[in-house]
Amino acid sequence: MLHDMFAVPFEEIAPVVGRTQVAAKKPASRARHKVRGTPVVPGTELDRHRRVAEAFLAAARGGDLGALLAVLDPDVVRRADPVTVPAGTATVVRGARAVAEETVFLRERARHAATALVDGTVGLVVAPRGRLRIALTLRVEDERITAYEVIADPGRLRRLELAVLER
Repeated sequence: MLHDMFAVPFEEIAPVVGRTQVAAKKPASRARHKVRGTPVVPGTELDRHRRVAEAFLAAARGGDLGALLAVLDPDVVRRADPVTVPAGTATVVRGARAVAEETVFLRERARHAATALVDGTVGLVVAPRGRLRIALTLRVEDERITAYEVIADPGRLRRLELAVLER
């Protein structure tokens, strides 16, 4: 952190932490790798999944029903922790039209969302003011979202491996 955030050279950091310069660089490298995350899909597939996730997010933010229907598989399944849906709303919704209409209804949440690696695959996180509230795991097949899960339970959120997706 000293090196990356404050541009402190490793030759100054090494004596402070009682290590050689090479040994002082290793924790920094590990930390960078951890923050970036390790995708479980190849790079080209990761890029394709990211484009689909970003199209979904843009359509959700804009309340664009047509764009949502274009990115959702006709048989998409949305599962959600009960605390994430309004009272009386099902925790499992099936079908592109039903999922898209619900997404338009809940579009206000999308303004705080961003793409991220969620357990090694492209997903979304909702973190207003930097506080993680919701994570979405996405399953993408043939340029469409076939299923996703909305996770808001604090215990489940803590167990997720989350990482920033770099461009």
